Amino acid sequence: MIEFHGVCKTFHLSGSRKVIADNISAVFPPRRSVALLGRNGAGKSSLLRMISGAIRPDQGTIRTTGSVSWTVGFQGSFHPDMSGAQNVRFVARVYGVDTDELLDFVADFAELGGHFDQPVRTYSSGMRSRLAFAVSMGIHFDTYLVDEVTSVGDAAFKVKSEAVMNDRLRRSGAVVVSHSMGLIRRICNAAAVLERGHMTYYDSIDEGIAAHERNMNAVAPDDD
Repeated sequence: MIEFHGVCKTFHLSGSRKVIADNISAVFPPRRSVALLGRNGAGKSSLLRMISGAIRPDQGTIRTTGSVSWTVGFQGSFHPDMSGAQNVRFVARVYGVDTDELLDFVADFAELGGHFDQPVRTYSSGMRSRLAFAVSMGIHFDTYLVDEVTSVGDAAFKVKSEAVMNDRLRRSGAVVVSHSMGLIRRICNAAAVLERGHMTYYDSIDEGIAAHERNMNAVAPDDD
């Protein structure tokens, strides 16, 4: 379960002010796969990072029960001078999971071949993304935070990624950011719509998508 209590967050960039969260209070029930919907720039990825604890709200609290993943597919924590395999071993130690099991899973799933034992700095963006996704899926979390991750790789890898995501979501919840409404409908069963710093939770994915589409067809905030 994820609980938002009076959450506020504002970014100040180049003299402009962007409100991401304006006194948000809401509850995401446990073991629900929640689509986080909103316009480009609404703050969806920033909200995911607040849930993960990577950034803090200006005011209010976000409380979570059970284990919560880092943002699935996030590549920023890999050490560039360590190999993919060495990075996996490090993550396994940090999260207390079986090192050999995680290594075997990632080596098979990421399809990096001999590059798995080469420094991550030599990887292409796609290779780093496949490594990050495989590491994320190789560890059980009660809630997965997902940001456009299944757009990585070729068609076959996308199918495989969605399949393993669906398998994980049989036992866990998720908060999912994606521009693909097809993917959202396939893996999510609830929605939260972020609009001008306010968030509304919908227990029905169809109702949430409909509300999001009404916002997208309305006058954009910058055009007021």
